[in-house]
Amino acid sequence: MTACLDPAVSLFSADDLSRHLAEFGELLHACVLAGASVNFVLPFSRQDAEAFWVGKVLPGVTAGTRHLFVIRQGERIAGTVQLDCDTPPNQPHRADVSKLLVHPDFRRQGLARDLMTALERHALALGRSLLTLDTRTGDSAEPLYASLGYVTVGTIPGYCRDPFEGRLEATTIMYRQL
Repeated sequence: MTACLDPAVSLFSADDLSRHLAEFGELLHACVLAGASVNFVLPFSRQDAEAFWVGKVLPGVTAGTRHLFVIRQGERIAGTVQLDCDTPPNQPHRADVSKLLVHPDFRRQGLARDLMTALERHALALGRSLLTLDTRTGDSAEPLYASLGYVTVGTIPGYCRDPFEGRLEATTIMYRQL
């Protein structure tokens, strides 16, 4: 585990992710069950959640193209966010922010802001000066990103399914220049 510029946030290695796989699965599972629109719909099991970390996150962390930030409360993983630096050769200055997750037990404590601040500092240290992301339009994360200086480019209607129902929802595309 490597310390980030924010003492409350850690940068996890592939080994760290593997050792804490069950905790990451529990975090993602709890967030989806609480309504997070992060690519998954119900039914969604803890096994499905762990499979996401193993199949989609671990390869990038292992390759060094995905950076996994973690914040704890006591011994529990309370939240996480990822910086995806796997960009084309003409975009070495850019990275994508993905999967900002804070466990429902730990929301409204500033943890998401702490995670994003650490991610942005790390992105700058890597020479990444433009960050992009998308978030469900109207979701609680949208005003958080705006308060951090992210600018809305626009929305795409019918972009994703609601995790509980079949209705399609819009996504908001945002960016921030660091």
